[in-house]
Amino acid sequence: MLINAAIFLAAAVILVPLSKRLGLGAVLGYLLAGIAIGPWGLRLITDVDSILHFSEFGVVLFLFVVGLELQPSRLWHLRREVFLIGGGQVFLTLLIVAGAALAFGLSGTAALVTGFGLAMSSTAFVLTMLAERKEMGFRYGRLAFAILLFQDLSVIPFLALVPLLAGQGMAEGGSLWLSVAQVTSVLALVVLAGRYLLRPLLRIVASTQLSEVFTAAALLVVIGTSLAMDAVGLSMSLGAFLAGVLLADSEYRHELQADIEPFKGLLLGLFFMAVGMSADLGRLLEQPLRILGLVAGLLMVKAAVLYALGRAAGANAESARALAVSTSQGGEFAFVLFGVAAAAGILDGGLRDLLVIVVTLSMMVTPPLFSLLDRLKTETEPVYDEIRVAASPVILAGFGPFGQIVGRLLRVKKIAFTVLERDWQQVDFVRRFGSPVFYSDASRVEVLRAAHADQARLFVIAIADEDESLKVAQTVRHHFPQLRIFAMAVTRQHALNLMNLGVRDVIRRSLYSSLEMSRQLLMEMGESETAAARAIEMFRKHDQETLQKQQAVARDEEQVFQTAQEAARELEALFESDKPG
Repeated sequence: MLINAAIFLAAAVILVPLSKRLGLGAVLGYLLAGIAIGPWGLRLITDVDSILHFSEFGVVLFLFVVGLELQPSRLWHLRREVFLIGGGQVFLTLLIVAGAALAFGLSGTAALVTGFGLAMSSTAFVLTMLAERKEMGFRYGRLAFAILLFQDLSVIPFLALVPLLAGQGMAEGGSLWLSVAQVTSVLALVVLAGRYLLRPLLRIVASTQLSEVFTAAALLVVIGTSLAMDAVGLSMSLGAFLAGVLLADSEYRHELQADIEPFKGLLLGLFFMAVGMSADLGRLLEQPLRILGLVAGLLMVKAAVLYALGRAAGANAESARALAVSTSQGGEFAFVLFGVAAAAGILDGGLRDLLVIVVTLSMMVTPPLFSLLDRLKTETEPVYDEIRVAASPVILAGFGPFGQIVGRLLRVKKIAFTVLERDWQQVDFVRRFGSPVFYSDASRVEVLRAAHADQARLFVIAIADEDESLKVAQTVRHHFPQLRIFAMAVTRQHALNLMNLGVRDVIRRSLYSSLEMSRQLLMEMGESETAAARAIEMFRKHDQETLQKQQAVARDEEQVFQTAQEAARELEALFESDKPG
């Protein structure tokens, strides 16, 4: 076991960074690592089926984390995309692929199973690529997530239909209704347990203050929910996703995510390697033209359907193309479905193996195709909300906790403002409270013009991501120099970078809250209220002067360090001289 673990880790450590450096992404690196050590490579690992079965738990953990990041209220806002766009993709792809399968001589049931299996895309592949590229919030990323979610939901009824398709309908009629009842009962049980039992149980576990026990509880939640779903023939991944959604509003959301993240990352990487290992390159060498033709046909059919649906959903051409390329591959569910269909006699063994290699190769070519699309893009930004508002004196970029406080105070004082926020989930959530927030990228000059930045007086940057914050500041300074910018800085270096761009009014996010806590600490330690306030003001003033000095040498790390040391000595001397005689 340890030798096998060392082989997997070594392959990943070597090939994944190499793939990233070549611009092909981490997913393709894992696939290549699997090919290298698998039966068609160095043959260091040959028990592919057991590895693939075990590593599918990585997909389960991945869907749990995705569910944790999607609160039920926000999931409800996706209902149109999930059922209309996701349903349209499955139906149209099924129709086209099944029709082609019938034309090639397959039976009606075999064509239906083939069409449905190939209509599925890889949730793990797509969402991992989007997260790696930080494009989940893009218009096409949102549509891709909705389509993948519908695919996972559609697995439930189709699995129940497999016995009927195999000609076992009358014999299994009673058990079919029993299965439906079991499915409904398990779903209801999971929802009720997630809402009323999990939080009290997690509270009890957290009270032990043993991190390893809480980690065990987190894993138990995922495994238990997944096994309950699997027991009634449902997708384990869907069960994990549902558990995550139910806990997304809980106070333990971030702790759960932190505990699951290491296991998810390792097992998901192992899953991708197992997919690479399972690629039957021997069959590919025997029938290269036939298999490559089927792979190309699958990708083109799904890409055409996805592009058309993306455009119908309002995405521009670039976003629709990105949706088509990212989600056009086959998915891991096909491995399960084709195996079940073969066992039921719907597909013969040769056809099953052929379809599996087609799905595997379609997954393998997705990352390089996506990288190629990047190089061909002429417009890299997603489609955002169309901004139609009257000119406001204040424009607020970013509406997280910091920006919301600013917005609430402006609203109380009856000062009109326009909010530009790039996180679509945050936009959907905040709009429920009636705030004037638009899903937009404030670093785009056309967005700023649409928000009437040329007529505004003040521009507030409340964006926590340092790179994005600096990009917005640079755009505003260049195109709207008359605007006075107030910017939030997360770190001291962030503040220096903003100041170097010419932003004079920089507020460090934690400065005043830290000073206020320090003032209270000093008073608790015996200082008078006046003395504590004086000490805090001296510190604040000296710190601001030091920041101004460091701005002049911000590009020289050694000079910054030296300035910090000198400032510390000056501060000590200042407080010494201020002591009462």
